Amino acid sequence: MILHQLRFTNVAFWRNPFMASSTFALPLMFLVIFTAMLGAEDVMIGGTPLKQSTYFVGTMAAFGVISACYTNIAIGTVFSRDSGVLKRLRGTPLPPRAYLAARVLHGMIVGAILVVVTLAFGRLAYDSPIPEGQALLRFTVTFVVGSLAFAALALAITAAVPNAEAAPAIINASILPLLFLSGIFIPLGDDTPTWVVELSELFPVSHFAEAMRASFLGNVTRPGPSGPVPAFPFEWDDVLIVGVWGLAGFGIAVRFFSWEPRR
Repeated sequence: MILHQLRFTNVAFWRNPFMASSTFALPLMFLVIFTAMLGAEDVMIGGTPLKQSTYFVGTMAAFGVISACYTNIAIGTVFSRDSGVLKRLRGTPLPPRAYLAARVLHGMIVGAILVVVTLAFGRLAYDSPIPEGQALLRFTVTFVVGSLAFAALALAITAAVPNAEAAPAIINASILPLLFLSGIFIPLGDDTPTWVVELSELFPVSHFAEAMRASFLGNVTRPGPSGPVPAFPFEWDDVLIVGVWGLAGFGIAVRFFSWEPRR
């Protein structure tokens, strides 16, 4: 039943050209724009210079996952709720958990496609690295944990949205400031004010972006006292914090998620 609903969700997604095109176009469009405007200089991260074009490839991959698993799921769920779709589903043989699982799985699939497309574009256009070996494994784990966490937070935020008309404003307002504070749209290097770093680390976007970047650059090394060492060390604590946020979002969704319109 989950696979059947997943197929239906996928067909409905691709039959909405605006939703599909904007979901896939935004990360690549931002990547090209930011690289064209800021890509001439390096950003210092942990004392290691990094090309800003490579920096933005990693952050736009993270942005694609957040767009697919948070923004799209949250807005789509609110619109389905207010149009009565969710209420009518309660009267069908489809279990509610199967419907929500299908939506989450579809968001993860779209997010995975966005990551692959972004990394491939970055490789062809900017000669950015591709994670391999252990770095690829860490990158995959980060993607899975992050996509599930943001999907749970998406279902949680629907409890704060009163109606479909308010959904885009409230949901975008809940994520856009964090995208700037967490270095998704503006590079955060070693010269970033301390208060910005400390504020961003209170939220999951920063930790997800850092884990994605570190695993994406996991094969990049710099000279060390006893040989090459990772230039951008990966911290499992970042993945753990994202997972904790996801569990909190899941708990809120279980308690406050509504299947009926809240007009």
